[in-house]
Amino acid sequence: MDNIFAARLEELDRQGLYRSLTTYTPVSATHVRLGDMECLMLASSNYLGLTHHPSVRQAAADAAQLYGSGSGGSRLTTGTHPLYSSLERDLASFKGTEAALVFNTGYMANVGVLNALAGAQDVIFSDELNHASIIDGCRLSLARVIVYRHSDMADLSAKLAATPCQGLRLIVTDGVFSMDGDIALLDRIVVLAEEHNALVMVDDAHATGVIGNGGHGTAAYFGLAERIHVQMGTLSKALAAEGGYIAGSQVLIDYLINKARSFIFSTALAPATIAAAQAALALIVAQPVLVRTVQENARYLRGILADAGLNVGESETPIIPVLVGNTEKATTLATTLRRNGLIVSAIRPPTVPPGTSRLRITVSAAHSREDLVFAVDRIISAAKAAGI
Repeated sequence: MDNIFAARLEELDRQGLYRSLTTYTPVSATHVRLGDMECLMLASSNYLGLTHHPSVRQAAADAAQLYGSGSGGSRLTTGTHPLYSSLERDLASFKGTEAALVFNTGYMANVGVLNALAGAQDVIFSDELNHASIIDGCRLSLARVIVYRHSDMADLSAKLAATPCQGLRLIVTDGVFSMDGDIALLDRIVVLAEEHNALVMVDDAHATGVIGNGGHGTAAYFGLAERIHVQMGTLSKALAAEGGYIAGSQVLIDYLINKARSFIFSTALAPATIAAAQAALALIVAQPVLVRTVQENARYLRGILADAGLNVGESETPIIPVLVGNTEKATTLATTLRRNGLIVSAIRPPTVPPGTSRLRITVSAAHSREDLVFAVDRIISAAKAAGI
């Protein structure tokens, strides 16, 4: 058996698609240690830099001391902790919905809700660049899945019109697309959904705390909170903890408690994790400057890279791709940057389509202007040396 897997790994290596783990020791929200060298981190989704905020760390420590290190079981069998209920109320208020439900990861939230909502009589319309967790949730749902071209509203409209459905129609999209940093055309999606009697689900993993007034996400960005049926998000990015959530009507949340298998059959998150997320959410509400700062940092970095002639695509957010194309060039460029004290991700197929390999840069509110100057100098120099 090992020979079979070894041969498959060799083939991945030959294609330049072999992946391995690198161990970094966190130093702060923006810096890590790699061996004996301290590096600037531009590959983290810690968008507001709150992982190392004193109040977030203290909240986690206090919860661990008071309530122990783990939850002990699933919420339906062991009982729900007051911290979970409190966080869910805060999330619902933040997203402008009646209720919310926390899952163990964003991946489990997407898989759980899609599997619970859609079945064999239903149709899901999914953007072709949606996150892998949405794709997997669609597959597990047993619904018919219609993939529309990325942010192509004419294609979505035509496919809605041409697809009969005896059951539920659901349009699902990332709010901010995780590899390109562009924002879904949610205002136009909602209009099409209402024309064709469809529900709308938006994945706000990379939008919560990042876009919309006060960082409230994609629905808030377009002023559509009351017209989005399912809002998904994570606790692991701007909220500096771990987990995912679904926000929507009370009926939706009650239904998911009864039908979402990834919620029902999972041991609940540790109290310390829930406390950290709630503390981070409170900071976002109390300090809207955090959201403005990450947006300003992203504009600064994106503008300089674009002015230097690098292709940063259609990004409007702290996710900034530098399109390279060739897989080997992308990985070589990321390695060169790491040796020069800068951590960025080289993104390759199958995560992105063939021929679109890239560096994926993520900016934080905690990055100083000196950090960003350091980063652009090295990125531009390395790209020029590589002929990009």
